Amino acid sequence: MNARARFTHMEDGSAEDWAIIAQDFAAYAKHLPDRILTHLKLLDGDFGGFPVDRLTHSLQTATRAHRDGRDEEYVICALLHDIGDTLGSYNHPDIAAAILKPFVSAENHWMVEKHGIFQGYYFFHHLGMDRRLREQFKDHPQYLRTVEFCARYDAAAFDPDYESLPLEFFEPMLRRVFAQPKNSLYKAAMEQM
Repeated sequence: MNARARFTHMEDGSAEDWAIIAQDFAAYAKHLPDRILTHLKLLDGDFGGFPVDRLTHSLQTATRAHRDGRDEEYVICALLHDIGDTLGSYNHPDIAAAILKPFVSAENHWMVEKHGIFQGYYFFHHLGMDRRLREQFKDHPQYLRTVEFCARYDAAAFDPDYESLPLEFFEPMLRRVFAQPKNSLYKAAMEQM
C-alpha cells in the first residue's frame, strides 16, 4: 500500500505529508497524456448531428493544421480544441483551454478558449444569436489568429471524405507538448522533485 498523508484538515498537514502527496502527484501527472488520449477516444462515434463524429472532426482539424505547417503546440491545440464536448457541453472551449493552459503559449491558450465564440460566426444567426459576437474582441492581438483557426481548420473539418491522419500519428506530439508545464502554479515545486 502506498504511503498516505495523515491529516484530516489541510491546516494540519506536515512537510512529510506534503512530500508524500507531491511524490504521488508527480507519478500521476506523468500519465496525463494517456488520460487525454483515453478521453479523446470517447469522441469516437459521437456525431451530435454533425456530418462526422467528434473524434474525426478533431483529427481533421489537427491534420489540416499539421499539413499547413503549424508547429506541434498549435497542432495539439487543434486536436484538443473540442475535447470538452463530453463534460462541458455548454462551455467546451473552457474545458479544452483549462487542460492546455499549463502547457501552451498564451496565444494558443486564448485561441482555444475563445474559439467557441469565433466559430459562432458560421452558425449563430441560424439559432437566433448574433454571429458577430466575436467582434467584441476585434482589438485583441489574437483576434485574427483565432478567426484564421476557425476558418482554415475548425469550420472546415466536417468532410466525411477527408483523409485525416490517425490519432496514433499525433500521440508523440501530444506527449512532447504535455511533457513539462510552462505555466503552472506548481511548476517551481515540480522542478525541485
